[in-house]
Amino acid sequence: MAHLEFDMQTDLPPERVIGALTDFSDRRPDLWPGLKREQYEVYEVGETSALVKEGSGGSIWAKERYDWSHPGVVRWEVMESGFCSPGSFVQADIAPRDGGGSRIHVTWERRATRFGTRLLLGFIVFTKGAPVRSSIRKGLARVAAQPAT
Repeated sequence: MAHLEFDMQTDLPPERVIGALTDFSDRRPDLWPGLKREQYEVYEVGETSALVKEGSGGSIWAKERYDWSHPGVVRWEVMESGFCSPGSFVQADIAPRDGGGSRIHVTWERRATRFGTRLLLGFIVFTKGAPVRSSIRKGLARVAAQPAT
C-alpha cells in the first residue's frame, strides 16, 4: 500500500477549492492536469456525491465515488480501476487559513494491482507526493485564474 499525507496552502477560499474538486462539468479535464478528456466520464452527480471515471492515459484510470457530505472534506474512493484496488482513496481536508485562503491536508492512499504500478506508486511516495502536489497546485492555479462565479 502506498500512503502519504501532506499539507498545501492556496489563496483560494475553501468554497472555491471544494467547488473545483467537485466540478464535474465538461471543463474538468481543462482544470486538472493529467486528466485525459477521453478517459473522463460522469455517471451520476448528486447533492454531495458523484460517480465518475477519470484517467491520465492507458491503464491509469479509476472509476471513483466522490463524497463531500462532510463540511470541508472531499474524498474520492476507487470503485474500479486499471491500476489500483477498490477502496484506495484520496481525501482533501480544506480549512480557512488565517489571513485568507485555504489550508489543504491531503491523504493519499493507493494499493497497486500490478508490478508496474507498484513502482509508479512507490516513486510517488519516495518523492513525498511531488507529482500529486504538482497536479493539485497547477489545478488550483487554473481555478484562481478564472473569475469567481
